[in-house]
Amino acid sequence: MAKSSAQAEKSPSQLIDDRIKELGDWRGETLSRIRSLIRQADPGVVEEWKWRGVPVWYRDGMICTGETYKNVVKVTFAKGASLDDPAGLFNSSLDGNVRRAIDFREGETIDEEALKALVRAAIALNAPRKRGRSGQGAGAA
Repeated sequence: MAKSSAQAEKSPSQLIDDRIKELGDWRGETLSRIRSLIRQADPGVVEEWKWRGVPVWYRDGMICTGETYKNVVKVTFAKGASLDDPAGLFNSSLDGNVRRAIDFREGETIDEEALKALVRAAIALNAPRKRGRSGQGAGAA
C-alpha cells in the first residue's frame, strides 16, 4: 500500500499522533504538550491536518497551527494580532496585521496557564456574535 493511501484512511488526530512519534525528540514532546494544553483550554476543539503535515486546531474558525522546524516548534494564532497577550507569549511574526506566533525552543518552559488563556481568547474571538433584539443594528436585513 502506498503511504498516501494509508494516510488517507487516518483521522487528523491519528496523523498528529504519528507526527509526534515520528519527531521522537524535544519537538515531539513540545508539540504533544501544546496539543494537550489546547485540549485542556477547550475540549471541544477540532483537530485537522493541513498543508502536507501541519496540525491545525479549530473552534468556530481556525485557532492556531503547530508547525515543527529544526530549531523551533511554532504555534501560529490565525487572529493573533487581535488578541491581548498580557503574558507576552508572542515572540514571532510580530509585524503582520493578522497572525502572531510563539516560537518554542529546546529547553524552554511553556507558560501553561498563559497559553491556555490565549487559546481561550482566540476561541472567544471566533465565537459567533449574537444579534440583539433591542433595536440595535436596525439597518441589518
